[in-house]
Amino acid sequence: MNRHTAREKALQALFQIDVGRIEPEQAIRSVVNEGEEDPFLRQLVFGVIEHQAEIDELLRANLEKWTLERVANVDRSILRMATYEMKYVEDVPIKVSFDEAIELGKKFGDDKSGRFINGVLSKVKDALQK
Repeated sequence: MNRHTAREKALQALFQIDVGRIEPEQAIRSVVNEGEEDPFLRQLVFGVIEHQAEIDELLRANLEKWTLERVANVDRSILRMATYEMKYVEDVPIKVSFDEAIELGKKFGDDKSGRFINGVLSKVKDALQK
């Protein structure tokens, strides 16, 4: 599984965890085929869960006129995953995490998701680089 696919699967699992309140292992099993498990997918899912409080705090500080709870569920999951990657995954350039998140927003969100995610992550990126 390449990293792009792993991100898509991780997004689907994180969405299920956030909205459906299911256990991470069950969420991962529901999005991958038997024997298809991927270490990067697991790193994203469990990393977001482990650091969610810090990630959410960073997102809240960079949302203008929005609360994190008002953000569309899929956009919130994308923002969490991208912020985790940008902050904690050293072998992935921030630009790659950023671009991948925008593409996921365009594919899984609504017609405004890509621009919204771009705006929020631009501020997150600036905050992380300070």
